[in-house]
Amino acid sequence: MEVSEELKIAYREAAQALKGHDRRIFMARIVKARGRGGQSGAERELGWCRETLRKGLHELARGEPIPDNYSARGRKPAEEHLPNLLTDIKAIADEQSQTDPTFKTTRLYTRISAAEMRRQLTVQKGYTAEELPSEETIRVKMNTLGYELRSVQKSRPKKDSRDERDL
Repeated sequence: MEVSEELKIAYREAAQALKGHDRRIFMARIVKARGRGGQSGAERELGWCRETLRKGLHELARGEPIPDNYSARGRKPAEEHLPNLLTDIKAIADEQSQTDPTFKTTRLYTRISAAEMRRQLTVQKGYTAEELPSEETIRVKMNTLGYELRSVQKSRPKKDSRDERDL
């Protein structure tokens, strides 16, 4: 079944104007009307995705929409956009960190704040301020890596338990 160029343009524009379930149903009805080879023809001539067409045909046969599940997509973590971010944070934080003076935990205490870490990433590692995540995100990443913001202090010796009167 040959389709004129004007009809192809009309189909494309109509499909672009619709969203979600309505768009898939429209596309499925066009494919069904074309008959045998309708899916491959629609893919070739109209540029429609075969997976979308299959989902639309399934919805048309069932009579009810398939949920899109947009909520499962979510936002990608900062490491997805900046793959070296965690190693760079670790390199800068290691210079400014020390272990727990009592050796009771494996946490590392650092005196560098998230704001300063963000500034150091731009100065030392060449990131731009626009591409770096917020201070809050950097703080969370630092905590995830095991760094905790505390003032670094020397371990204090234990007080002498003898009373001054005993001397």
